[in-house]
Amino acid sequence: MSRVAALVVALGLLATIVWTPQGTFAYQLATRETPMFRIAVVGDSYTTGGGEGGLGAKSWTTTAWQQLARQGVAITADVAAEGGAGYVVPGNRGSVFEGLANSVVRPDDALVVFYGSRNDQGVDPAVYFGAALGALNVARRAAPSAPLLVIGPPWPTADVPAAVTLIRDVLSADAHAVGATFIDPIAERWFVGRPELIGPDGVHPTDAGHAFMADKIAPLIAAQLAGRR
Repeated sequence: MSRVAALVVALGLLATIVWTPQGTFAYQLATRETPMFRIAVVGDSYTTGGGEGGLGAKSWTTTAWQQLARQGVAITADVAAEGGAGYVVPGNRGSVFEGLANSVVRPDDALVVFYGSRNDQGVDPAVYFGAALGALNVARRAAPSAPLLVIGPPWPTADVPAAVTLIRDVLSADAHAVGATFIDPIAERWFVGRPELIGPDGVHPTDAGHAFMADKIAPLIAAQLAGRR
């Protein structure tokens, strides 16, 4: 295992990024005065970043942790994300969300976040319902006291395929079944009318898109942690 540490000068914040053998990332942000919250994040290429943007310090995760730290919410996060992955569809390393959750969710987590995935479009709804429920229950069992924040699949335009709205609806039902908070980027039109947020491939967020996602997701995380300070 290798470690890469970066000192963030602003606000005297120490940021440590740990690369694990499983391809996950652990970000540690701390000040001397604030308590540390451990969270787990499970996602797809919208979280890993890639050629269109969002790599390293430009990812929505790193940016969100920095935003939260400036608000006095210090985060140490284990992020398991894989391009192409969904609740049913395996990613480019063969993982699905349930396996990714198994790799990062811990009993002391204060919050578990799932984000995605459009990769599941076209999956049989019954199969999808069971797979998504299984992934959420993995987190529920591994960290029984942690709230679950489930962010549905995003879409960059107003013309959302029916196959995507279907998996969104199924995931929403699963989330409510386990008592999770469900956030719907499609209904909230996160990327609609903002072409600068999506790269030339028409799918993946740019660096600006990752900054935008951080602006959306950081307050959601803060709200979930508000009662645990």
